[in-house]
Amino acid sequence: MSEFPPCPKCKCEYTYPMDSLLVCPECFHEWNPDEVTEEELESQEGQVLDSNGNVLQDGDSVVIIKDLPVKGAPKPVKAGTKVKNIRLTDGDHNIDCKIVGFGSMGLKSEFVRKA
Repeated sequence: MSEFPPCPKCKCEYTYPMDSLLVCPECFHEWNPDEVTEEELESQEGQVLDSNGNVLQDGDSVVIIKDLPVKGAPKPVKAGTKVKNIRLTDGDHNIDCKIVGFGSMGLKSEFVRKA
């Protein structure tokens, strides 16, 4: 077993150092082992983060930070709208919720902040 961590993309265990980076021989991904991006944290720990980096959980309340157009609706969901009792899901839109005046919908966590 190698003394270096496995590749974050393909999980190959045969990584090797090159200057200050680690390199994967299978997918050729290069990364700095001292830097950890939000995306890697989210995928490694399975946590959903809001736009400020706070961890979201089922039942939290969030505030929408940007006007979001809704397909088939004449008006967007306005910034500052508070959404209560969210449910976390897998996928691109990782928050399921009910918004008053719009009904059930999916939101991306990058467009909300924890209330």
